[in-house]
Amino acid sequence: MNSNTQQQCDVLVVGSGAAGLSLALRIANKAKVIVLSKSLSREGATFYAQGGIAAVFDESDTIESHVDDTLIAGAGLCEKDKVQFIAENARECVQWLIDGGVPFDQEETDEESDEPRYHLTREGGHSHRRILHAADATGMAMQTSLQENVLNHPNITVLERHNAVDLITEDKIKEGGNAKKIVGAYIWNRDSEHVETVAAKFVVLATGGASKVYQYTSNPDVSSGDGIAMAWRAGCRVANLEFNQFHPTCLYHPEARNFLLTEALRGEGAYLRRPDGTRFMPDFDEREELAPRDIVARAIDFEMKRLGADCMYLDITHKSPEFIMKHFPTIYMRLQDLGLDMTKEQIPIVPAAHYTCGGVMVNTKGETDVERLYAIGEVSYTGLHGANRMASNSLLECVVYAWAAAKSIMQEIDAADMPGELPNWMKARYVTQMKR
Repeated sequence: MNSNTQQQCDVLVVGSGAAGLSLALRIANKAKVIVLSKSLSREGATFYAQGGIAAVFDESDTIESHVDDTLIAGAGLCEKDKVQFIAENARECVQWLIDGGVPFDQEETDEESDEPRYHLTREGGHSHRRILHAADATGMAMQTSLQENVLNHPNITVLERHNAVDLITEDKIKEGGNAKKIVGAYIWNRDSEHVETVAAKFVVLATGGASKVYQYTSNPDVSSGDGIAMAWRAGCRVANLEFNQFHPTCLYHPEARNFLLTEALRGEGAYLRRPDGTRFMPDFDEREELAPRDIVARAIDFEMKRLGADCMYLDITHKSPEFIMKHFPTIYMRLQDLGLDMTKEQIPIVPAAHYTCGGVMVNTKGETDVERLYAIGEVSYTGLHGANRMASNSLLECVVYAWAAAKSIMQEIDAADMPGELPNWMKARYVTQMKR
């Protein structure tokens, strides 16, 4: 099980989704980077994200409106200064994605212009159309673009099928060492079945959330909360882990338990209906189907329990088949494969665990309580989400905090020393047990 294999790098990024890959690209021109992926590098929550990424691109929209919408969705438990920080930097970070090749949908227009006009959709909790998207597979488009750029960068090494087992702090390598300073991590190589050691000047946790602890979830198997647990063991504070968001509309089907039906469907006019065909959201909230996710999910759950029904239904059949197939091609094809025609039939849906609103506490640089350890993306608690996350703010949080953390690391990397030889996994466990 054990191996003395040791690698070293300037920055070890644990996780290969939008947050981890964005940070790796931001720093790779000046640093040697290793990116770890528990499975295939695409296999994370980012790849399965459908809806989009929120940013103020419409002239009628404002940053203040984005902030206010987020605060309302978070039930008053967001940290306003952090929400402001993310909203203010949203457009610049989304533009970075565009410059990197992410193909967000554009408006069809006869006007000649050097500036593209992006198609903006609206989702629950948003008062304006501010969601940039790539049809109904935004996460796939982002992951594909970021991954291609990462794999083509000479300073980035991607290790697939490598799990981070635990973080290494300085007290584990020398007497009197700083227990609040990171020096590397132990890595489980799933192919060789050995625990390897990576020494690093900085470690960045970008491991995603923990929704796979629930039986019904929209998340892939890798969303098991590893990063939160490792950070806690290393001495980091965590916050708001009681707030796990349930997405209102996951497909109710025995062959596709974790297939998400994007909120953009409701943003483009889809209705929620009882089994008898009547709408119910007007009975729960004045925003109806465009209420925030927590309200919609509770309404669906309430109606299912009240009626003793297995599911509720999502209905977009009043839109033309051409409209549906243009805006939701991925969903349309997946449902076709399962024998459902969303242009003619209502879609059976149930709520499912979707997003971990809490996580490892960080500042606006992505820094944790442990020196040289950063956390970005869903693994972190930034103060953006409060008790509930507003739709399409999660991918935004990933890229904004990747930018902020990369900037912080670049300011410190030249002064940071590379750790020396680190103890192997078995020796480190023995020393830890002896200290107890």
